[in-house]
Amino acid sequence: MADKATFRIWRGGNGTGHFVDYATAISPGMVVLDAVHGIQAADANDMAVRWNCKAGKCGSCSAEINGKPRLMCMTRLNTLDLSVPVTVEPMKTFPHVRDLVTDVSWNYRVKTKIQKFKPRKPDAPDGTWRVQQADVDRPQEFRKCIECFLCQDVCHVLRDHNLHEEFIGPRFLIYTAQLEMNPLDTGDRLKDLKDRDGIGYCNITKCCTKVCPEEIKITDNAIIPLKERVVDEFFDPLGGLFKIIR
Repeated sequence: MADKATFRIWRGGNGTGHFVDYATAISPGMVVLDAVHGIQAADANDMAVRWNCKAGKCGSCSAEINGKPRLMCMTRLNTLDLSVPVTVEPMKTFPHVRDLVTDVSWNYRVKTKIQKFKPRKPDAPDGTWRVQQADVDRPQEFRKCIECFLCQDVCHVLRDHNLHEEFIGPRFLIYTAQLEMNPLDTGDRLKDLKDRDGIGYCNITKCCTKVCPEEIKITDNAIIPLKERVVDEFFDPLGGLFKIIR
């Protein structure tokens, strides 16, 4: 690894700005966030960057590194080509605040609209439930989400078509799947998925799965099963006929 590397970092605020090149010392084991902190300390004291745990669990340091949505704290320098400048810029799907910081508050507003967990009545007199372990395991994967919103950032429906009012995005599709597949839940969110949450906009390109730092199989294990449930409920002609007869 070279002793120095150049980082081309986006500087500016409120959607405007430009790239600035910074050369900084590097050493084995460093990640992009280390380099950004070094630049911040030595050459750009006023640079805005959001981070917290530096362990890939808080989801705060999301950015676009060489054009790909990634966590800065989990992107090792030895995986990058340091012979050319490494570009670091804010997520493009959300409103730009300053430098590498974006306003992701839209995501939290979306979350409040999703029907909350509604447990069924306990099975036993002592107030407990009986469930199969396989039914517990299935939605457990989705609970690994750290809400870094990289999947939201890369999703072309939000990124390229700006359909924030019509589509909740992959992060909240897996949140909905987590609830819908919970063996204790009695809620029904299928109509919301079809009419309000825009699940039909997703064309399962798996771009969200590719950028997930927790390696959640967003498309295969959450979005496709939800699509199947919506189709079975609202678009299956045999199912509709059975409901009429019943």
